Amino acid sequence: MAYYRHPLPQLSDDVFITDGGIETVLIFQQGWDLPDFAAFTLLDRPLGTEALQTYFSIYGKLAQTYGLGLVLESPTWRANADWGHRQGYGAAELADVNRRAIALLETTRHDYATAQSPIVISGCIGPRTDGYSLDVMMSAAEAASYHQDQVDSFRDTTADLVSAITMTYPEEAIGIARAAQNAQMPVVISFTVETDGTLPNGMGLRDAIHTVDAATDSAPAYYMINCAHPIHFDRAILNQGAWVERIRGIRANASMMSHAELNETETLDEGNPQDLGERFYMLKQQLPHLTVLGGCCGTDHRHIEAICKVCSPVSVG
Repeated sequence: MAYYRHPLPQLSDDVFITDGGIETVLIFQQGWDLPDFAAFTLLDRPLGTEALQTYFSIYGKLAQTYGLGLVLESPTWRANADWGHRQGYGAAELADVNRRAIALLETTRHDYATAQSPIVISGCIGPRTDGYSLDVMMSAAEAASYHQDQVDSFRDTTADLVSAITMTYPEEAIGIARAAQNAQMPVVISFTVETDGTLPNGMGLRDAIHTVDAATDSAPAYYMINCAHPIHFDRAILNQGAWVERIRGIRANASMMSHAELNETETLDEGNPQDLGERFYMLKQQLPHLTVLGGCCGTDHRHIEAICKVCSPVSVG
């Protein structure tokens, strides 16, 4: 049974953290081979489940220590039909691994959730193609049909919501929102942006959010920005009007590099955890409705703890 589908506690004024960049941690820091960044495959590999459990436990401990909520995303960003096929997974196997990914997060919730640190479980849905690419673009109807199976697999678990991460254009986001509506699941849409603060298709965040809201009767519980450094999007959301209040979450990259530069690098740019934490603090001061704060590519527990230190109501020595 899901704990928080109705209502989601991160819609309050309380701060929730997320984990960091799970794939970059597993690949660059722990040495796992993850073709296509498919972290879900670890659930079927020797010691893989243990590695995932250890990874998520770190963030459970941080949330508990600093008295903050925690939104845990399942390691299923690549667990859709196209990417799953590349890893040898058919429809039945994908449904099973999506369900097992949620069960994995239940352990972290059981071990670390408190009244001051509720843990929300999210079924993570990634784009059909690459997180930065527009090589294949679907209509909203095509996207709804494509993503429905993964949404339905999460519906039948204890997941509290589904989150569409690293969306590059609004039609796919609309389709996922409609699939979630069909499954009666809360949904969050997270767009990625380029260094100029616009989506990879050139659309601004304001127009993208308005487009999705208009097409879905404002179905998303809220919106997020992920896979970009704050210097890439701060001007796009500061002092920009009431529409920005629809953005309640940020999962930032550690690196200030562009998507194209990140694609070419063979080393991990871990950035500066303290600087990133301070940038989150400044954003939170100017945009108090931001309640979900966390990391994406290149970030790890150090970056998230830096965010905790500046945003926590608890003084930790």
